[in-house]
Amino acid sequence: MRALTWQGRRDVSVETVADPRIEEPTDIVVRVTSTGICGSDLHLYEVMGPYIDPGDILGHEAMGIVEEAGPEVTGLRPGDRVVVPFNISCGDCYMCDRGLHSQCETTQVRERGTGAALFGYTKLYGQVPGGQAELLRVPFGNTLPVKVPDGPADDRFVFLSDVLPTAWQAVEYADIPPDGTVTVLGLGPIGAMAARIALHRGASLVVGVDLVPERLSRSHQDGVKCLDLRRHGKDLGDVIRDLTDGRGTDAVIDAVGMEAHGATLAKAAQRGVGLLPDAMAEKLMERAGVDRLGALHAAFDIVRRGGTVSVSGVYGGALDPMPLLTMFDKQVQVRMGQANVRRWVDDLLPLLTDADPLGVDGFATHHLPLEDGPKAYRMFQDKEDGMIKTLLRP
Repeated sequence: MRALTWQGRRDVSVETVADPRIEEPTDIVVRVTSTGICGSDLHLYEVMGPYIDPGDILGHEAMGIVEEAGPEVTGLRPGDRVVVPFNISCGDCYMCDRGLHSQCETTQVRERGTGAALFGYTKLYGQVPGGQAELLRVPFGNTLPVKVPDGPADDRFVFLSDVLPTAWQAVEYADIPPDGTVTVLGLGPIGAMAARIALHRGASLVVGVDLVPERLSRSHQDGVKCLDLRRHGKDLGDVIRDLTDGRGTDAVIDAVGMEAHGATLAKAAQRGVGLLPDAMAEKLMERAGVDRLGALHAAFDIVRRGGTVSVSGVYGGALDPMPLLTMFDKQVQVRMGQANVRRWVDDLLPLLTDADPLGVDGFATHHLPLEDGPKAYRMFQDKEDGMIKTLLRP
């Protein structure tokens, strides 16, 4: 089969690799029809090289048609259409029973001290082959894949793999009061969808912050009060307090993570670590890694006293300094974590109707063939051609 593989920093290529096969009696093999490029894929593209080997298959946002099912798979059969959640959860363990599918005890990567394994996402999370490929082996065929109806185009359902549950959890964790207010930092795919969900769930004011004109324009059309970081970077907190009777918003969603702009020294350090030999770089990142924290620190400034900061952006630093005095003084609550994809499916499926209240049918800005994957990664990293969300078609 053809698959998009990591070859080095800012170097991915589509190669011919061995087809996946049934390994456990509850496995299925899915012929991928759509697979997304996620903002966190850019972390692999840019800074996470010490945890990846050349040839690893990337991607964790996939859907397609069941090609083959193991002998103990009872809920699916070849020809069924499924979405594949990005975290690999058994559905039956202590954590899964509590809706913490990203902490699944069956697939936790204990040798690394991390949570549930993920498709296409480094040795830290199991080094499982990803979904930017023609075929994908999916374990737990009875409990993990989400069966969806035939008929509507893939765009209706593919975002159940990551974007929708991640954005839904971000809003859920933000704990926005009825008719409350929220600031969303970063209007990439997760932030833009979180803003839509917050409005759908009744927020009276959603403030969106970014510096990419295309992102700001799109969220403005959704009804978001958009602020350009290039204009308001130094006085962002004051501008938002002016919009909220001097308090700040009830909640802030940090949908940026380690890709935050600014923090030049941290950015240079990240790139420098990426040039070290893998063994040395891995130890340094695990013991002394520092993220760019502009967005997170802005969140603690913007949120009102007694409010909530919800972190959906991915961070990877081991020694990130936190403004604990401010957090304590303002009595800020913080919730964060990988999305528990399967936890939110029942909430989201009723919204994927012809009425399309979240605008999923038009959410992708680009559709490209899998063979154009390397070009798509470069364009996404460089924010070219208004690229916000891309789906690859194998």
